[in-house]
Amino acid sequence: MKLVVVGFGQCGGRIADEFARLNGRARGLRGLNIVTGAYAVNTDIADLSGLSTIRSDYDHRILIGNKKTGGHGVGKINELGAEIAREDSDKIIETIRNTKHFHETDAFLLIAGAAGGTGSGAISVVTQQIKERYVDKPIYNLIVLPFEHEEATEDRTVYNVATCLKSSYLVADAIFLVDNQRYVSKDSSLRHNLAKINTTITQPFFNLLCAGEEKKSKYIGAKILDAGDIIQTLVGWTTLGYGRSHTSSLKSLFTSSRHFRDKATETQKGVQALDEAISGLSIKCNPLDSKRALYLVSAPAREINVDLIKELGMYIKNMAPEAIIRSGDYPREKGNLDITIMLSEMSDVEKVRNYFTKAINLIAELKKRQEGVVSTQRGIDITINDIPSLL
Repeated sequence: MKLVVVGFGQCGGRIADEFARLNGRARGLRGLNIVTGAYAVNTDIADLSGLSTIRSDYDHRILIGNKKTGGHGVGKINELGAEIAREDSDKIIETIRNTKHFHETDAFLLIAGAAGGTGSGAISVVTQQIKERYVDKPIYNLIVLPFEHEEATEDRTVYNVATCLKSSYLVADAIFLVDNQRYVSKDSSLRHNLAKINTTITQPFFNLLCAGEEKKSKYIGAKILDAGDIIQTLVGWTTLGYGRSHTSSLKSLFTSSRHFRDKATETQKGVQALDEAISGLSIKCNPLDSKRALYLVSAPAREINVDLIKELGMYIKNMAPEAIIRSGDYPREKGNLDITIMLSEMSDVEKVRNYFTKAINLIAELKKRQEGVVSTQRGIDITINDIPSLL
């Protein structure tokens, strides 16, 4: 599967930069192209200057709203970010359309942090604009939720997240939710934390995107998981995870063991990798709420056997009994057994619901203050429809 990747704001730009690096890795190690174009869009010149892999020309690092912001950002006001994106959307879309390999693109992936100004405001607006131009290509959003300390220090953070999530849900084909707090390492510096989180966010996409683009016959799976499978799986709220366990492939190159213990160990390692992928899902959720699921096994060819695939399939079916499950194998990795899992069409995500509730309470509080009423409790007439849309 090949993506056009567009990052909005500081957070989105850095993750898009990581996708550009991931594409370089796919080209260098496997001779594959999985990102047809990587772009960073921002109202802040300094943020655009801090990227390392996305090309530094103005066609790939796109500054918008310069007249209104002077190149210094929107100060966390996502309504202004949305307004600027609406005004400059033609500039963004025209640049993307001129991508050399655009005709090979299977889907768009737009990325932003939900708590900021530029990314939070722009992502849904540009998603809507692209959707109107390219009706045949799915458009996915990857939205990063803030750290707990960011929520605790400013009401604006909660408001931005809620409006961003609601607006994106109205227009995107699917939304990958990523909770920063799940990946935080308390003993590391902020810079190290963010770099590690960005790598963790993009890692599950590597084998997933490469599998359907593989050209060498010995690396093509018995059951190929390609763009069509991914597109059919992705709907609405989505989470993804990645797990790895080491295999005994080095030993098995020289010996052909048929011992029952070795057979059991192979299956056990697969379940271990799946457990790691599920525990590391990008957002806390209940798998019972998912209506679609997908998993990809990547390991040396001789490590991928029928028993392993059967065991993993039953594991996921028991975990998400109502989900339509798609699967595939990718005999690529050496010495490792990697599993990528995706749960989609989530009917309920507690974290999202909590943001909406907090925002509704906040809006109700503000309305009462404006009306000069002493705040006692939330008015029963306040609903999710009272959360503003940025569209």
